[in-house]
Amino acid sequence: MIQLDGSYLEGGGSITRVALTLSTLTQQPFEITDIRKNRPQPGLKNQHLFCIKALEKLCNAKSEGAALGSTELKYWPGKIEGKAIDIDIETAGSIPLFLQSILMPSMFADKTVKFNIFGGTDVAWSPTYDYFSNVFLPQIRKYANVECKLIKRGYYPKGNGKVQLTIKPIYKIPDFNSFNEFRTNLKENAPRISLIGQGSLIQIKGISHASLDLQNAQVAERQAKAAEMALNKHKCPVKIDINYNETLSTGSGITLWAIFSKDQDEIDSNNPIRLGADSLGERGKKAEVVGGEAAKWLSAEIESKAPVDFHLADQLLQFLAIADGKIKTSKITNHTKTNIYTIEKFLGKIFEIDENSNIISAIN
Repeated sequence: MIQLDGSYLEGGGSITRVALTLSTLTQQPFEITDIRKNRPQPGLKNQHLFCIKALEKLCNAKSEGAALGSTELKYWPGKIEGKAIDIDIETAGSIPLFLQSILMPSMFADKTVKFNIFGGTDVAWSPTYDYFSNVFLPQIRKYANVECKLIKRGYYPKGNGKVQLTIKPIYKIPDFNSFNEFRTNLKENAPRISLIGQGSLIQIKGISHASLDLQNAQVAERQAKAAEMALNKHKCPVKIDINYNETLSTGSGITLWAIFSKDQDEIDSNNPIRLGADSLGERGKKAEVVGGEAAKWLSAEIESKAPVDFHLADQLLQFLAIADGKIKTSKITNHTKTNIYTIEKFLGKIFEIDENSNIISAIN
């Protein structure tokens, strides 16, 4: 059984999420201690528990210690089987974080997997739904046909957002005798992730959203206007859609993404170059600050000249590990190093990091 230290470096929930993914893919059980030790409230949160519940349904997994606040967990995976699964996180627990554990195993199931997920779509300390849909998903659709639909948004604290996800596998683990055989086949037949240069900035897109009770105050419009004004310096088209939603909790936010092309006007479908940034509203925080904040963070990513923002780097590592490739990111964070630690517990030495150029390569 693989042993994991949940307090390693960043010491957050990503160690558990990544371990659940790689354990399910490789069929190697694991034990983790000191879960989220470096967080104000250590132990498993709702989204972790429902990741485990979903995997129990997806692959008949077994676990010990799967309880709210638990700092220790043992997990035994089973065979991945395509099916329809409904999951209600019951709080504003993050749907995008939940998807980080169950998406990859689902992409290599024996047949189509469908999820109806209730929870938080736009909450703190998590990728937003729009980042997940518009920055992350375009990178991994080369490995499976993934369709994601936002039915309704869910803000903190009541959540009740809904996302529908349909995953139709292209490469299936059951076709091969072992994970290593599957991985060899994937490397030989699937496109690699190759993101080293930015290319030319084509356009900036975004979605500015808010709960319906903030419509009279034009919160979404003000967020978008502030972002547009800050982004005009990049001398490219900026289009930010406005969106209001009937939600259980008051909330707002904005997600922005910059789209690049190596050939000025042709976008590479295998390795799309997209940088993302977002900001969420909160009581007492002006809409103009929210929009300006997201624009500032996106500008920093654009000006880094890297084709992968540092949040996306964390999320691509697992795909880099099984399918090979190389990425250049704006910075290599402790979060990135923590995810690498977890992946290499299951796959052995996989990555080479050049911290001078912020390039991460899969070498095995």
